[in-house]
Amino acid sequence: MSEVIASYWSLEETAEGLYSELRSKFIAYVIPVRTEEEALAEVARLRQKYYDARHVCWAYRLGIDGETTRSNDDGEPSGTAGKPILGQLLSANVTEVVAVVIRYFGGVKLGTSGLIEAYREATREALSTAKKVERIVERAFTVAFGYELMGEIMRLVKDWDARVLEQEFLESCRLSLSLRADEAPKLFGRLEQIYGTTLAWSDEEQSAEV
Repeated sequence: MSEVIASYWSLEETAEGLYSELRSKFIAYVIPVRTEEEALAEVARLRQKYYDARHVCWAYRLGIDGETTRSNDDGEPSGTAGKPILGQLLSANVTEVVAVVIRYFGGVKLGTSGLIEAYREATREALSTAKKVERIVERAFTVAFGYELMGEIMRLVKDWDARVLEQEFLESCRLSLSLRADEAPKLFGRLEQIYGTTLAWSDEEQSAEV
């Protein structure tokens, strides 16, 4: 059984970094995003802003587990830009982030090792100024029950510190609840043991800042 991810680290807001080497200037941005579309839109925005730059290289890491990654060298020698940028995201243990490094060529070639160091250090500089935020992963489910169970159900909801997303009190009662991904199955199982309840998991995981 795979380990339940209860939280992960991301960035609260965009941060910048700057690195110079042999007159080449490397401007780095690290930006919080949720999807590939958002990440690529940020790349396009910065490419337009720095239209006269020689290269706009980038990498992103997405998903609560950080397993969705992609990098791009944008014309630099293979492996000298995108991979070092991605490596810094991995080292910082942040996900749902895109890092973009813009290079203005200074007239002197840096060589493979010089490029790797420059893109790595520019990204590291941006990350060093970024404010990290821990996001709690939650799972949601619904529970339906009769009015006679109201007191018992609400006590459990309070004891487990579950968030009530929606509530409905008509002929019967229905609550949509959300709590930490590692705690949700325990409350689900406890409620399931109460005769007269009907439970169902929601499809999507949610995240909330600490």
